[in-house]
Amino acid sequence: MIIAHDLGTTGNKASLHHDDGRLVASTTVGYPAHFAAGGVAEQDPQDWWDAVVSATRDLLARTETSPVDIQGLVVSGQMMGAVLLDGDGRPVRPAIIWADTRAGSQQRELEQALGAEHAYRMLGHRLNPTYSVEKIMWVRDNEPDVWSRVRRFCIAKDYIVLGLTGRLATDRSDASGTNAYDQQTGDWSDEVLAAARLDRSLFPEILDSTAIAGSLTDAAAQALGLHTGVQVVMGGGDGPMAAVGSGIVAPEDGAYVSLGTSSWISFASHTPLIDAGMRTFTFDNVVPGSFVPTATMQAGGASIQWISEALSPDPAKPETARLTAEAGGDLDTEDLYFLPYLLGERSPIWDPHARGAFIGIGRHHTRQHLVRAVLESLGYNLLSSIHAFRESGATIDRIDAVGGGAQSDVLLQILADVWGVPVRRRTIVEEANSLGAAVTGAVGLGLADFSAARELSEVTAEFVPDAGRHSVYASRHTRFTSAYDALAPWFAAAPREGGH
Repeated sequence: MIIAHDLGTTGNKASLHHDDGRLVASTTVGYPAHFAAGGVAEQDPQDWWDAVVSATRDLLARTETSPVDIQGLVVSGQMMGAVLLDGDGRPVRPAIIWADTRAGSQQRELEQALGAEHAYRMLGHRLNPTYSVEKIMWVRDNEPDVWSRVRRFCIAKDYIVLGLTGRLATDRSDASGTNAYDQQTGDWSDEVLAAARLDRSLFPEILDSTAIAGSLTDAAAQALGLHTGVQVVMGGGDGPMAAVGSGIVAPEDGAYVSLGTSSWISFASHTPLIDAGMRTFTFDNVVPGSFVPTATMQAGGASIQWISEALSPDPAKPETARLTAEAGGDLDTEDLYFLPYLLGERSPIWDPHARGAFIGIGRHHTRQHLVRAVLESLGYNLLSSIHAFRESGATIDRIDAVGGGAQSDVLLQILADVWGVPVRRRTIVEEANSLGAAVTGAVGLGLADFSAARELSEVTAEFVPDAGRHSVYASRHTRFTSAYDALAPWFAAAPREGGH
């Protein structure tokens, strides 16, 4: 059997699988994130490790699985962060996670040295404060006492693999989300490192996602309740893992949307996709030799979580399902819009200074209208990215949905109506990332190939767009995008705190 872990922003989703990838059981262990003014977003790596230990032991106990039956372990994780380690592999400060946007001046330094378009074509990504190398530079420039102790850097899932095996490495999918990885050569970019004034020794070795990183150390085996014969497959970033977990392993498999804290649309490709407007980006895939063009909004599910917390009697127990259901049906927002930029934004506007806003509120608007406007904002924002993909030559005629938000009929119908294409729910939604990790692990262990993913998650519901509503949404999408255009100068002029 195989145990897969997916280190998300709100918790670790862990799952137990047969050696062919079939799901046996899953569990989630939550942990906090620290968000603060100035673009701060951090987590304690120890919380990740504790969640992996707790989830592993819970899976074994609940399923009465013998530790000797576990052959492999694999990790998926949140991308684009920075875990900075001392010479003994211990974190010197909290991890700076993907949502952190403090490194604006470091982005500008790299753009001046490299040129924005040249960097995009080399890296497959824009230079942006949300990426790892800018975060590393920010610590160097702002925390000299901390920086004096830094010897190595890694990403969330790499920290867990280090704890499991004692080996510090990363994979190509996570490396491609650092802004320091040359997608053409498949290695760290000497050009970027020189521009960033960072030593190559900081950066870990790069392995395929399916490579065996090592076996469990004695200490790790004891902590997890497993045995030292368990092999640890390197694993990969949560975006490419979600693609595999959605059954998207080749171009012919179509596109998918992940509706988690951040939300994205992606598909598999044989080559990176270069958008003339640099609105989208491309990760290396966990499937060796392939790529996943992607467009990510920072606060997709996070916007739904925020409005649910704000409108629930107890913010600690948000009534998301009830509030979403109340906002369904033919409810019309009557020219009320929400800009879902609570954490700045990546695709398609790439503006770390953007913020959330309700626009057009009237005395007659109710909480149902507010929630509906938030739900529609996900559709509008991601529709801009769908347009970008199509303008770059991609074909998107249906989209499969995974992630926590995919459980909502109301949200999926809104997305289908806004996008004008069928949206399908699959059997595996919340566990899509860990399912992708399990399949990747099975491939690494020589037990399966990636095509097995197509059979492990089936379509259970299809939401067909209503032509009339789609026509209305098409015109409203233009109004939505014009709202940001109008407010962008105001966002840009806002006072900055903490180096944001």
